[in-house]
Amino acid sequence: MTLSIVDAITGELILFAAVFIALGGVDDFLVDLLFVYYCCAGHRLSPKCSENWGGGAASRFAIFVPAWDESSVIRPMLRAMLARWTDGSYRIYVGTYPNDPATIAAVASLALDDARVRLVVGPRPGPTTKADCLNALWAAMERDAAAEGEGFAAIVLHDAEDIVHPQELSVYARWIKTHGAVQLPVAPLCQPGSRLVSGHYVDEFAQSHGATLLVRQMLGASLPLAGVGCAIRCEVLRRIADARGVPFDANSLTEDYELGLSLRAMGARTAFVRVPEAPGGAAVAVRAYFPATVQAAVRQKARWMAGIALAGWDRTGWSRFWDLGDHWMRMRDRRAALSMPVLAIAYVALLGWSLSLLSHWMTGVPSPAQDAWLQALLAFNLLLLVWRWAMRTVLVTRLHGWREGRWAGPRMVVANYIALLAARRALWTYVGLLAGGPLRWDKTAHQFPGSLFDATPAAA
Repeated sequence: MTLSIVDAITGELILFAAVFIALGGVDDFLVDLLFVYYCCAGHRLSPKCSENWGGGAASRFAIFVPAWDESSVIRPMLRAMLARWTDGSYRIYVGTYPNDPATIAAVASLALDDARVRLVVGPRPGPTTKADCLNALWAAMERDAAAEGEGFAAIVLHDAEDIVHPQELSVYARWIKTHGAVQLPVAPLCQPGSRLVSGHYVDEFAQSHGATLLVRQMLGASLPLAGVGCAIRCEVLRRIADARGVPFDANSLTEDYELGLSLRAMGARTAFVRVPEAPGGAAVAVRAYFPATVQAAVRQKARWMAGIALAGWDRTGWSRFWDLGDHWMRMRDRRAALSMPVLAIAYVALLGWSLSLLSHWMTGVPSPAQDAWLQALLAFNLLLLVWRWAMRTVLVTRLHGWREGRWAGPRMVVANYIALLAARRALWTYVGLLAGGPLRWDKTAHQFPGSLFDATPAAA
C-alpha cells in the first residue's frame, strides 16, 4: 500500500516536471535556432573591424564607478584603467560613502596623482543601493560640466573589479553617435581554484552575451544593460531625470536591467556590439572575476532574480500589446520565478523514482508501467537536454577555448544547484520588500587579478 502511494506521487511529480521542462526546453531551443539563423544568414549588426577604431577622442566620456567597501580592488582597477586608456577624453568618477574611509583613502591617493580621477563622497552612509550611488556621481558630473562649460557626451558604467579593454572607448565613440546606449559583451574570468562555481558564469555569459542578446537585437526587443561595459548618452539620461528627478531609480535592485527597458520605451535605441579587437581575435569585452564560492554566487544571483524576475515584474510590467518579440524576451527574463520550483520538483521526482525502483527491486514487486506518451515526453526532454549541453559547449568553446568548453556540461548541474538556493533567498528578499523592508546593496566581495596577464582571454 505504501509503495503504491509512493509510485502515485512520484508519477504525478514526473508528469508535472516533464511538461514544464519541455516548455522551457522548447523556449530555449527556439532561441538557439534563431541564433543559428542569425549566424548563417550573415546578420552582422556590428561594423567591420577596420571601421570601429579611431574617433575615441571625439566624444567626452564620464566613467562612473560606484564603490562600497572596495578598498582592496579599487586602486589596482583604476590604475589598470588609466594604463589601458591612454587616449581619449574622459574623467573617472568614483562614488564612495562617508562611512567607508578605506575606500575613500584608496581613491584619494590616486586622484591626487591623476586629474582624470575624481573622488565623489555621497551624502548618505552606505550601503544604499547602487543606483543611489550612481545618482551621486551624476550630480557631481553635472556640477563639473556647468562649472567648466564643457559637457560629456555619455557616461560609461563599470564596477570596481572590472578589467576594461584598451579599445573600449573607441567602440563607444563609434556607436554612441547613433544610439542612446551601447552595451559590450561581458566575459567572466574563471578564478583559480573555482573551476565549477566561478566557471559557471563563463558558460552563462557565453550563452547570454554570445547568443541570446544577439537574438533579442535581431527581434527588435528591449536590450537589458549589464551595468558594466555600457555607455549611455547624457542627453537620454537627462530626459529620464527630468521625468523622475534622477536618472537611476534608487528603489530598484537591478537598475541596469530596468534602464535598458526604459530606454526602449522612450524610443532610444540600444546597440549590443560584439566586434573583434583584431581580425580573428577576441571580442572587445569587459572581463572580471565573478564569485568563487557557492555562498557568494547565491547572494549575487538572488539579487538578480529578485530584481528581475520578481520585483522587476511588478515594476516594469509588459511592453505594448502587439510587441510580441519583446513580450517573449521579458517572459524569458522572468522565467526563473517559475522554472526554479519546477526544477526543485524535478529533482524530488528523480529521487522518488530512484527510491521506487530500489523498493520494487528489493520487494520483487513489478514497477508500474509508464504511459507511452509520458515515455515519449521524457525522451523528448532528454533530446532537448543533449541539445542544450551541446549548444552550451559550442558557445563556450567558441569564445573561451576547448579547455573551458569541456566543463560546460558538469557546470550546468552546479548552475542548477546555485539557482535553487538563490531562488529561495530571492523569494525572501522579495517578501521583505513587499513588507516595506529597506533596499540594501547586497554586493559580494570582489577580486582583481594580480597581473593583467591573468586577464588575457583564452580564445577568440
